[in-house]
Amino acid sequence: MQNGIHFISGLPRSGSTLLCALLRQNPRVHAAMTSPVGSLLNGLMRGMSQENETAVFLDDDQRERILRACVEAFYAEIHPEKVVFDTNRGWTSKLPLLSRLYRQAKVICCVRSPAWVVDSFERLTRANPLEPSGMFKFDTVGNVFSRTELMTGPGGMVGLPLNCLRDAVHDERRDRLLLVRYESLTTDPQSVLDAIYDFIAEPRFEHDPNNLEQDFDALEFDARLGAPGLHTVGSRVRSVPRSTILPPDLFRKFDAWSFWDSPKDLPNGVRII
Repeated sequence: MQNGIHFISGLPRSGSTLLCALLRQNPRVHAAMTSPVGSLLNGLMRGMSQENETAVFLDDDQRERILRACVEAFYAEIHPEKVVFDTNRGWTSKLPLLSRLYRQAKVICCVRSPAWVVDSFERLTRANPLEPSGMFKFDTVGNVFSRTELMTGPGGMVGLPLNCLRDAVHDERRDRLLLVRYESLTTDPQSVLDAIYDFIAEPRFEHDPNNLEQDFDALEFDARLGAPGLHTVGSRVRSVPRSTILPPDLFRKFDAWSFWDSPKDLPNGVRII
C-alpha cells in the first residue's frame, strides 16, 4: 500500500469515533468505525492453521501474502490516494502480526478510565429503555451489576480490549503504540492530531473541531445492534464534566484499572498523550 496503513485500537467509548471524525477532515486520510478487516484476518488465520489438514501446503510466506492481500483488497478503492486508519479493538493483541504485514504501521490506542467507559455504556443502555441491546445479548432482565460484570469480564467488551492493551504495552514492539487519553482528545484535539501525524511521519493538517460530520453508516450499524447513539458524534468537540451514574463501589473498582496513569506500571518506550 503506497500510502501506508495504520490502526486505531484501545478501549471502547474512549474517543475512537471522535478521532475518526476528525481524521476524515484531512482529504489524505481514511478513518471509520470498526471494519471487518480484523475478523477477516482471524478467519483466514484459523483456516490456514493446522486445524485444516490442507495447511500442509502453506508456508509462512504464503500466509503473509494471503493476509496482506485481504487487507489490500478491502481498501483497493481507497489506495493509493489515502492513508488508512483501520479500527478494531483487537489490533493491540496482534502487534507481532501487524509488524510482519506492515513494517511501518503504527497503532493509535484510545484510552479512558474503565470506570467512565462502563458509565458511558450504562448511560447508553438507560437512554434506550424500549429496545434491548445486542451488546448484552438482548437481555431484558439485567441490571447495572450484571451488565458491568458481563462488560468487564476477560471476554467482555471492556475487559477484553483492556487486557489486549495491557498485553501490547509490554510487547517488545510497544514503540509502535501511541496511547491517546480521551481527556486530551476532547480538550485539545489539534495537539493530539499533530502528535499522531508526527508519530506516523505524515504532514500536519489543520482540523476544525467545531465542524464535525457524522458517519451515517455507523448510525445504521448502531440501530441494527439495538444501541442507538453508540457511534454518534456531535457537531463539535467538547468536554462535558458530569457525575457518574454508577454505584460508588463499582466506579472506584474500575477507575483503579487505569494502569496508564501509573508510571510504575508502564515499561520504557510507551508513549502517551
